[in-house]
Amino acid sequence: MEVRFLDSDLDRLETDPDFTAGHARAIVASYRKVLQLIRAAPDERDFYQFKSLHYEKLKGKRQHQRSMRLTKKWRLIIELETVDGHKMVVVVAIDDYH
Repeated sequence: MEVRFLDSDLDRLETDPDFTAGHARAIVASYRKVLQLIRAAPDERDFYQFKSLHYEKLKGKRQHQRSMRLTKKWRLIIELETVDGHKMVVVVAIDDYH
């Protein structure tokens, strides 16, 4: 799937090996692995196959967003968009979801 970032730091975090954006190395490593899975997936339904991601739709004010587990405590928050008939993942934030 195609990926778009709401924050330029999240884009840089994927590609710059020395940049951590203030996150622990374990979170950054997991973030990069999850982005590889996202880019390789033809459709968001494929995310459910990876049980370790704990892919889920959020509720309340965040009902338009979804989350994926990076570590036990940290989540990647995403939104799904359709642009010109193509589905796209919008990377919103890395959140301490507890």
